[in-house]
Amino acid sequence: MKPISPDSLIAIDTYAGQYPLRTEVAYARDDNYLFGERIYRPDARLWLHRDLAEIVLEASRMCMEKHDCSFVLYDGLRTTTAQEKMLHTQRVKDNPHWLQEPVLLSSPGMGGHPRGMAVDISLEKNGQLLDMGTPFDFLAENPKPLHNPAHRQHPKLSKEAVFNRSYLAQSMVWAAENLGKKIIPLPEEWWDFRLEKEIYNAYAPLSDSDLPPEMRMVA
Repeated sequence: MKPISPDSLIAIDTYAGQYPLRTEVAYARDDNYLFGERIYRPDARLWLHRDLAEIVLEASRMCMEKHDCSFVLYDGLRTTTAQEKMLHTQRVKDNPHWLQEPVLLSSPGMGGHPRGMAVDISLEKNGQLLDMGTPFDFLAENPKPLHNPAHRQHPKLSKEAVFNRSYLAQSMVWAAENLGKKIIPLPEEWWDFRLEKEIYNAYAPLSDSDLPPEMRMVA
C-alpha cells in the first residue's frame, strides 16, 4: 500500500468562507449521536484527502446554486487511533452486533475514513438542518433497505426526505463527474460518500502517529 502524505490532506473548514459549507466535527463533541461521548480531541479539524476535498467543494457550490442548500460536514479523516477508541466505548460494548456481519462499524484500518477518502455530509438551509429521514449516524439493527430508514432505498421516507437526500447525492455525483472522478454514495448511510474502493484500498490507513501533532484526531 502507498503511504498518504499529511500534505495531501486538506482542512476543509479553511474554505468555509468561500463555499457554502461549514464543519461540525461530530466526534469532537461529548453529545455526539452515536457514541454519546467524545472520541476526537475538542479542537480536532475535519481533514479530507485533496481528491475528495475537490469534489466536496464543487458539490457544495452546485447544491447551493441548484437547490439553495448548504453543506454541513460531520466527519472525514477518522484515524485508526480514533477507530480503536470507538471500539472501547460503552455504546459499542452494549451493541456487539455492530461488529458482526453485516458489520455496521468498521474495524480499525477499514474503509475510506482512515484515509481521508470518505466524508459524512448533511444539508441545511438558512441555518436549519433539513429533514433527511434520520439523524446523521443512525444505525439500524438490520441494515437492509426495508428495515433501515437511513438506507438510500428505504421505501417509507417522506417526500421531503427523499428530495433532500436526492439533492445531496446528485450534487456529489455531478461534481465528481464534472471533475472526471467518481464518488460512491454508501447505500446504507445517506450521509456517507467515498472514493472508489479500488482507490482507497491502494493506500495505507493513517494513525495519529503518522500525522504531525496539530493534525492528530485523538490526542
